[in-house]
Amino acid sequence: MGLYSAPDATTPLKNAERFIIPELKEFEDKALSAKSRALAREKLLYEGLIETLNAELDALQATARALAALDVLCAFAERARSLDFVRPQLGETPGFAIIGGRHPVVEHVSQHPFVPNDLVLDDARRMLVITGPNMGGKSTYMRQAALIALLAHTGSFVPAERAEIGPVDRIFTRIGSSDDLAGGRSTFMVEMTETASILHNATAESLVLMDEIGRGTSTFDGLSLAWASAEHLARARAFTLFATHYFEMTALAEQQETVANVHLTAAEHKDGIVFMHRVEEGPASQSYGLQVAQLAGVPQPVIARAREKLASLEQPPAAVAERGVAANAAAPQQADLFAAPPHPLVEALESLDVDALTPRAALELLYEWKAKP
Repeated sequence: MGLYSAPDATTPLKNAERFIIPELKEFEDKALSAKSRALAREKLLYEGLIETLNAELDALQATARALAALDVLCAFAERARSLDFVRPQLGETPGFAIIGGRHPVVEHVSQHPFVPNDLVLDDARRMLVITGPNMGGKSTYMRQAALIALLAHTGSFVPAERAEIGPVDRIFTRIGSSDDLAGGRSTFMVEMTETASILHNATAESLVLMDEIGRGTSTFDGLSLAWASAEHLARARAFTLFATHYFEMTALAEQQETVANVHLTAAEHKDGIVFMHRVEEGPASQSYGLQVAQLAGVPQPVIARAREKLASLEQPPAAVAERGVAANAAAPQQADLFAAPPHPLVEALESLDVDALTPRAALELLYEWKAKP
């Protein structure tokens, strides 16, 4: 069949002519308008669907809420059965009594058996100062407490042998290290911002997790900030888990009735360390920082030199004094900017017998002191 070509049905092209027939022209029009007609049809169908749904909107929303709640409850039930969770007891008495608590995520991904631990906080025991080695499990212990409290208050069973949990209005955390360099905030600034928010907002029904406050500045500054923050939370009576490597913080339990010390256990084996991950009463004996550094692969000469330096720093002041100026130079201490030596005039006044002075002698002393630089 030959192509039909009307006299006016040719379009001049470069080096050629295009021939057209009515059937091709009709198909071209359909193809070019298909997309716009499809969009118009889709819009018409969508508007019709919306009108149909609006008529039954209340019933559909109620069904969606019921299905969502059912989905959550089924997930809670499946996890509780699969992971050996128990039903918590929620009461009106503030406090926590968690026996054999576990961290559900760490327990699931760990290749080793998880070591459960207890947590007891009540009206007379509102803060735990947690010490122990790095990698010992301090952060895990704190986070599992927050997860158990959160799961219990959302209606889930919890990973524990038994759990009695009182009212909790909010859970505050200052854990981990991060920065906001684009916003002009260093790691320490972010840490202090989070700490400030906690100190302003924590109440007697809040659960507060504080991990290594003050590590981003000098030792004395960091210890002072950690101590003052812990005292503030103790006065606010917030339920607090306060993990720290400042062993000076363990003395807070002697000054505050509601503060107690616990520690994560570890044992030295030859030059290494074995983490027991067991929470026990009382402060830890050491941080095992050198052993953890060795586990991380720090070169052995660096570890050996660190042991030498640690031994010199841990010597009592009398032993350091016997070694002379070299020892003092090797173990510098932070200067106290506010401890100025007494002024000579102050010393003279303290040793002066004012009652024995005649008026003339007192006047001469004043002229004498005024003339001194």
